[in-house]
This record gives sequence, C-alpha cells and structure tokens, in this order.
Amino acid sequence: MTPRRSRRALVRPHVVTGGRAHPTRNVFDLVTLVTATGDLPRTGLSPEKLRIVELCRGGALSVVEISGHLSLPVGLTKVLLSDLVDSGHLATRAAAPAAQQSKARLLQEVLDGLRARL
Repeated sequence: MTPRRSRRALVRPHVVTGGRAHPTRNVFDLVTLVTATGDLPRTGLSPEKLRIVELCRGGALSVVEISGHLSLPVGLTKVLLSDLVDSGHLATRAAAPAAQQSKARLLQEVLDGLRARL
C-alpha cells in the first residue's frame, strides 16, 4: 500500500462530510470556478474546509483542481464546497464559455492529470 493511500484511509469520507453524500446546492460542475470571498472567521471549520479556503485565496480554482489538491473524491469535495458557499466563505462562477472544451477532451485531460499523479 502506498503512503498516500494509507494516509487517505485514516478518515472515512462519510466522517469528513458529517454523513452527507449530496451537496446542499447543485451548482458544481467539474469546471465550476471557486474563489474565497474574504476574511470571514474560520473557527469551527474542519481541516479539509480550511485547506479549501486557503487554496481558493490564491485565485479561482475549478472543482476538479480542488479535489485533486485534497486527494478527495469529487463528490465529497462538492459537499464540502457547498457548505463553504452556504457559510459565505466561497463564491462560485461558471467557467467562461470560450474556455469550455468538449466533454471528451476535458475528460481526457482529467484522466491524464490523474495518471500523472499516480
């Protein structure tokens, strides 16, 4: 077992989301851009949520990029993101139409990125 996999297995996904499997908002696509909104108090946020806020303070990131940085499944990341949008820590916006690619090309790029990480 690789060190990355054993580290990830320490906390089960349902524990990270408080047992929830679906986000409170259905606004997240793989390429939805997420940014931090400001300096709201971060007390009470889980380590994963704190990491997301820190990542998004540096500029807009897509949902799939955040998921990759956290080494968490996209579905789990969407639940965490929806909580942070609800609390006002994050804002979302759709990717610019000019930047959108065909689904096949996008999926191929995601697959290539995942393979590079393994």
